[in-house]
Amino acid sequence: QVQLVESGGGLAQPGGSLRLSCAASGFTFSNYAMSWARQAPGKGLEFVSGIYSDGRTTYYADSVKGRFTISRDNAKNTLYLQMNSLKPEDTALYHCAKEPASDYVGNYDYWGQGTQVTVSS
Repeated sequence: QVQLVESGGGLAQPGGSLRLSCAASGFTFSNYAMSWARQAPGKGLEFVSGIYSDGRTTYYADSVKGRFTISRDNAKNTLYLQMNSLKPEDTALYHCAKEPASDYVGNYDYWGQGTQVTVSS
């Protein structure tokens, strides 16, 4: 079965950096686009970033563009999110999500339990 396990979250100061990882198993990772989505307290799930199966096409929410970088290692079945210049409004539970196709993002069919990111001084 599909398993997505996130790691790398924690407490960061404003302006700081964190790198999230997502270990994927139970499906052919290299065949599917992947995304990161986040949920802040009291809010719905928000798309953060997505990447096509070949890693060449990426998408970002306007709120993180220029600060976050998504990448993937198909040989290691791992998805990453490098987060720089963190802001308090980035505080949320970050989920790794599998897409149902190789070249479409924002329509997740599976997601992990999430890793908490808290940005505070």
